[in-house]
Amino acid sequence: MTSTTLPAGHPFANGTTADAPLIAALEGREPSHRPVWFMRQAGRSLPEYRAARVGSTMLEACFTPELAAEITLQPVRRYGVDAAIFYSDIVVPLKAAGVDVDIAPGVGPVFGAPIRTLADVEALPELGAEGDGGTFDAALDPVRRAVEITVGELRGTPLIGFAGAPFTLAAYMVEGRPSRDHLAARELMYAEPDAWTALVDWTSALAGRFLRAQVLAGASAVQLFDSWAGALSERDYQEHCAGGSARALESVAEFGVPRIHFATAAGHLLPALAQAGATAVGVDYRTPLDEAAGIIPDLALQGNINPALLAAPADVLEAHVQDVLTRGAVARGHVANLGHGMPPHTDPAAAQRVVDYVHEHG
Repeated sequence: MTSTTLPAGHPFANGTTADAPLIAALEGREPSHRPVWFMRQAGRSLPEYRAARVGSTMLEACFTPELAAEITLQPVRRYGVDAAIFYSDIVVPLKAAGVDVDIAPGVGPVFGAPIRTLADVEALPELGAEGDGGTFDAALDPVRRAVEITVGELRGTPLIGFAGAPFTLAAYMVEGRPSRDHLAARELMYAEPDAWTALVDWTSALAGRFLRAQVLAGASAVQLFDSWAGALSERDYQEHCAGGSARALESVAEFGVPRIHFATAAGHLLPALAQAGATAVGVDYRTPLDEAAGIIPDLALQGNINPALLAAPADVLEAHVQDVLTRGAVARGHVANLGHGMPPHTDPAAAQRVVDYVHEHG
């Protein structure tokens, strides 16, 4: 359903992308063919990506509109996928808000001052109101411009907006750097519940504003990535995190664009993910799609090709893709995708084989 609150020239509002295979599948309609795209920056395995990134850090690339747009477009040009995922990182809105964070090569996000108390949360930057021209709003201008450039080149291919889920953002901020078990974040939930609640409220607002900026600039769908939710029990997720994701997704619900909710290692959380306000749920490679469809029959599914199979012989890879397509066919709608991110060392020929196979046999 197209929303009247989008700008008149928006590709979802004016019909340019409304009937694209990706949008049709996510809305439970019959697409002209089974859509496929690659999650988590498919372009990073391409030689043209490495060439484009020479001389720039990850965050510099994300805040340079022309470069971010170019990198976003590369997988669409190379593979002919049915959607582009906006080139960004989960810490981009944190950086835009003024949080002391950088991406250390070979490490990941590193924070200058981890969040451990309610006072730490209260000291976080004020986000202000949308369109107020304040520090955060102005810092999102390069993101808006990158989206506009990208959408202008994509024409009828939808752009998917991107944001890290509130729990994943909060977990990084508490740990101060990547963690295997996110113990510090889980401890804060119980040791300092007021601080945890306040932090999730802040990250929810941040993620929601980031998604809204991308949609208003031209994105035709969004995906909320909860990279670390699988570390939580269902009870912890429901009590301490689900509300944050629901608020982030609700921030763009008025626009009518499809909203995908994805978490890794989270088969036990599928009902909770579905209840947080998404219109489709991404499923990682651990849970077969027909099982997922039995658990959440009313939503479209996305996934869930095992990234490890991209390195397998062609016949093995194609047999696996066919199994995913067969299982996905029982869902209300299915978008073929990886069940996690694209490995940086992936042979582009293998990724192309997947796209061609899905388009031919899906």
